[in-house]
Amino acid sequence: MEIAKVEPMTTTRALKGPFDYRLPEAMVADGVGVGSLLMVPFSGRRMLGVVVAVAAESELPPERLAEPIEAIEAGATPELVRLGLWVADRYCSTPPRGLALVLPPGSGTGRKPRSMRPLTERTAQITEAGAGALGDGDGEVRLGPRQRAVLERLAADGELSGPRIRELTGADSGVLAALADRGLVERRVREVRRAPRIDTVGAVADAPALSTAQRACADSLIAALDGDGARERLLHGVTGSGKTEVYLAAIEAALERGRSAILLVPEIGLTPQTVGRVAARLGDTVAVLHSGLSEGERFDEWRRLRAGTARVCVGPRSAVFAPVSDLGLIIVDEEHDSSYKQEGDPRYDARAVGRRRASEAGAVYLAGSATPRPESWAELDRLELPDRIDGRPLPPVEVLDMREVPGSAGPMHPVTREALAGLGADEGAKAIVMLNRRGFSPHLSCGSCGAAVTCPNCDVSLVLHRGAAVVGCHHCGHTEPVPKACAECGSVSISRHGAGTERIENLVGELAAPAPVFRLDADTVAGRGGHGRVLSEFERARGGVLVGTQMVAKGHDFPDVSLSVLIDADSTLRYPDFRAEERTFALVSQLAGRSGRGDRGGRVLVQTLAPAAAPIAAAARHDTAGFLAGELERRREFGYPPFSSLLAVELTGPAEPALIAAGERVAAALRPALGPDAELLGPAPRFRRRGRYRRRLLIKSASPERDAAAVRGALADPAVIAALKGVTLAVDVDPQ
Repeated sequence: MEIAKVEPMTTTRALKGPFDYRLPEAMVADGVGVGSLLMVPFSGRRMLGVVVAVAAESELPPERLAEPIEAIEAGATPELVRLGLWVADRYCSTPPRGLALVLPPGSGTGRKPRSMRPLTERTAQITEAGAGALGDGDGEVRLGPRQRAVLERLAADGELSGPRIRELTGADSGVLAALADRGLVERRVREVRRAPRIDTVGAVADAPALSTAQRACADSLIAALDGDGARERLLHGVTGSGKTEVYLAAIEAALERGRSAILLVPEIGLTPQTVGRVAARLGDTVAVLHSGLSEGERFDEWRRLRAGTARVCVGPRSAVFAPVSDLGLIIVDEEHDSSYKQEGDPRYDARAVGRRRASEAGAVYLAGSATPRPESWAELDRLELPDRIDGRPLPPVEVLDMREVPGSAGPMHPVTREALAGLGADEGAKAIVMLNRRGFSPHLSCGSCGAAVTCPNCDVSLVLHRGAAVVGCHHCGHTEPVPKACAECGSVSISRHGAGTERIENLVGELAAPAPVFRLDADTVAGRGGHGRVLSEFERARGGVLVGTQMVAKGHDFPDVSLSVLIDADSTLRYPDFRAEERTFALVSQLAGRSGRGDRGGRVLVQTLAPAAAPIAAAARHDTAGFLAGELERRREFGYPPFSSLLAVELTGPAEPALIAAGERVAAALRPALGPDAELLGPAPRFRRRGRYRRRLLIKSASPERDAAAVRGALADPAVIAALKGVTLAVDVDPQ
């Protein structure tokens, strides 16, 4: 007798699995094992479950064990089951939530499993008898005009689908059935791949010759694939240094050795050039996984990876769970990007998961960036690409002090205005202008009493979107018409403060005319393929300006861009976050790297109220090493990562008094459970969002796994659970 240990796919935290089920001989013969999906009886209901282990015996007697109801066709690999359970444990989630990450797309959960199926179509192909009928000069085989047309088309084109035959000949299924009955055509059912669209326009299929520095980096990675040298590496290359070609050389080497590879990119819609270059070089061996695909496309790509038809997976953070076998290489491109952190439970970090998976598989882990995180800089062996691939210098960066500009002059420095005006007269020149705020104005207030126009659900100001004639909240989505009078005093003197991308778009359009202006932000890219559409239009344009939020700084390669402008560069410095300086440095450096990649040269303008701030000054010097050395020293002094680990406990609720009491109860349970070297901060209030009040506890720990276990134990205490009635709790390990 074999016993399947099954984790029911339920969302409740109170359930502690796995549970034992007796496997019938038929299921054993069919290969049910670790990773299989089963429908099982559970507490009087049908429940989807995942087999996490198989044993020869159970603590319960055989007669008390139920049998699974049925086995579902697709499942996860044993390696991915272990990874999903590790994610659940590491990020203080539940096994079902961790396992849901590694299951096939469309599997469903709980009592409503949805099993995706391959897409099929009926086809027809001509038989020998059919070919003979076409060549029958004596007319012994009588054919109607449409029957003859079908046979002629099949003889010329080979196998065709029913709809295609109808399109070409006008023959319906009845004609095909008659031909099949006479043995003149053979009909069958074949699978149709729902292939995602990948834009490879402009991508080169042939590998260029690598520079000396690129070759040295690639050779080092290839040696690591063969077991020689460190398996965890950081590829630090300045913007435009050719990191993607090093990635491709390493991927090709992994494939030559019979191993597979995963390439993670921050956001698939913002990195179409990287995806296109990989697909053009490696062809159908590349599969793409991301949320922008239809469920059918994701399922077909997942099956290709599981079957080994595709051996390279490209995608954002969830692609780290791709079902590839014989994994040899995991690459994280733009590893500094915060989008690698999942926002929902489990709040995993794809970079940490990638390192874990590579370690378990004996694979090479490569993180790449022009502006690496301090954690990666301190922990990983480095490979360097210090120069741009074409020998061009990095563009000069001019820091413009906005304290010298009167408020009445608007959001642009005179030097910026002059540069953009000159762009309009330079045919074919392009520029990128970034402001990390969307909308027209981020704040409205009454000119008489000073009252702000705020969101009824969140403790934030409503943002003016002049094109849509509304003010809206960027947290909960609330919108309302632009107020004509103050709700507090009735005054019609409503003042606008600050600027967003919509306003900057208008200003740039006036300054850079007749050059076209393209805007890239969350308001302009709604819907599938929105990012790629805007970027493609900008790439194809004969000159123009791309205006947007930080989306415009993410890894794009436009050789005609000769000017980059950052409006309000120090805005990220104002966030109450120890990563604020790191993010500011990365933002300035990454935007600067978009400029000067072509024959026109480059220029970078950085507007700021804090020109002497360390990250801005270092980015202006292109001094990554100097900035990171200072940042690591500062973090060492204050005990922040990588010299400690952080864990946040977030509590939200509709009633503030109950939330305050719950926060104090959780803190009281955590204090004695944590280790002596752990520091508990809070509970601290955070701004109200979506109608819910919020409190946060933050744990700084030198022993993260021990203290994460302490948090799981404390939160499972019945007294704590009772105190959390009406309160939602979430645990965030390594919060971003």
